[in-house]
Amino acid sequence: MTTTYAALLRGINVGGSRKVPMAALRTLLEGLGLADVRTYLQSGQAVFSAGHGDEESLAAEITAAVEKHFGFAVGVIVRDHAYLEAVADACPFPAAELEAKQLHVTYFSTPVEAGRYAGIDRAAHLPEEFALGDRALYLYAPEGLGRSKLAEQLARPRLTKGLIATTRNWNTVVKLVEMTRRQG
Repeated sequence: MTTTYAALLRGINVGGSRKVPMAALRTLLEGLGLADVRTYLQSGQAVFSAGHGDEESLAAEITAAVEKHFGFAVGVIVRDHAYLEAVADACPFPAAELEAKQLHVTYFSTPVEAGRYAGIDRAAHLPEEFALGDRALYLYAPEGLGRSKLAEQLARPRLTKGLIATTRNWNTVVKLVEMTRRQG
């Protein structure tokens, strides 16, 4: 039986460094025996079907292949449709009422305890807010990610230590749910 997954590559094609052309990524993934490979935007999303492995082993396989082919290490998170849909459905903010630039999801490689973020003064960042989910963090940033002081705090190395963490805006969150839905 095959499962449809999304691979989220962290920090590629940003600011002219760590370039991974999407056509080359598709070819690389196909070379790993993955099927129905499609990419979305230039910021490191690929959807594929696999009849082998699980999220962790596929992420490790893709990580190794990207490093070997492109010459640099990239954090990779692989998640199946059920997970991606559950994260979208569990959003604690009114996604339908917000602009996509105002709502983001940071996907984590492993579960994260709330205590990791206990030192953040939430009241000082209002109206910006965040909430933890299943290996995910939801961020409401009314002025967008680029202007968010809370996003800066959440991305500090001491808070992300030991994790692969990669953030996507709400349009991408929804699109990945759609792209990983099995057709038929």
